[in-house]
Amino acid sequence: MFEKYLRDIGLSDKEAAVYVALLSFDKAQISEISQKAKVKRPTTYVILDSLAKKGLVSETNIGKKTYYLAEPPEKLGFFVERQIHLLEENKKSLDIIIPQLRGLQGERVGKPIVQFFDGKEGVLSSNDDTFVKKLDDEPVYMVYPLDLVKDLFTEKETTNMREERISRGIRSKSIYTSKIIDKPSDSTGERIKIDHEKYPITSDITIYGDRVKIAILGKRLSGISVKSQEFAETLKSLIKYIFDHK
Repeated sequence: MFEKYLRDIGLSDKEAAVYVALLSFDKAQISEISQKAKVKRPTTYVILDSLAKKGLVSETNIGKKTYYLAEPPEKLGFFVERQIHLLEENKKSLDIIIPQLRGLQGERVGKPIVQFFDGKEGVLSSNDDTFVKKLDDEPVYMVYPLDLVKDLFTEKETTNMREERISRGIRSKSIYTSKIIDKPSDSTGERIKIDHEKYPITSDITIYGDRVKIAILGKRLSGISVKSQEFAETLKSLIKYIFDHK
């Protein structure tokens, strides 16, 4: 149980196992730690060195023998704070380097850029790429099966996706299906519910700027992202037509 929480804050599986094992000793030799953590002895040396660099393990020599000690669990707080600081510094570096990297990529004028993504993590990360920046007052256009989205994603995941858009001040124009849920328009966007039996939808489509993201919500989540002004404008026109004739 404890290992899971340690992995969540940034330790690897074996780092978590070795640290938890070491906590059960006042001090321990490598053979004891290896046996308790169920990690091979050569690997245990490497893991202990890694944990020491994170400030979570120390060592002491008694006679000719080396013993290892787990630092108090409170030190995990300092480790997390360092991780946060490092992420903040990396974010600042990214803000500087991303425009330069885009310059290396170059503009592929007139040619659509197609990317494929796979699995839930791929779908979630593609959402980050869609809302890179706010485009004046342009809304995001969406078509999705609400019930299927709620079945495949946790409430936290769907909330994060929605809040990411709202935090940038991007309103939505959405067409959705649902057997039981009504999601009326509000200050964050306009919505139209259509008959799920007459017009079944099994994909989540997002159009924003010159990007079109299509997530296939089947047994295995997958999808594509297309960067094409012409393709995006065509799909926007179809959704605008539905709203104009609702």
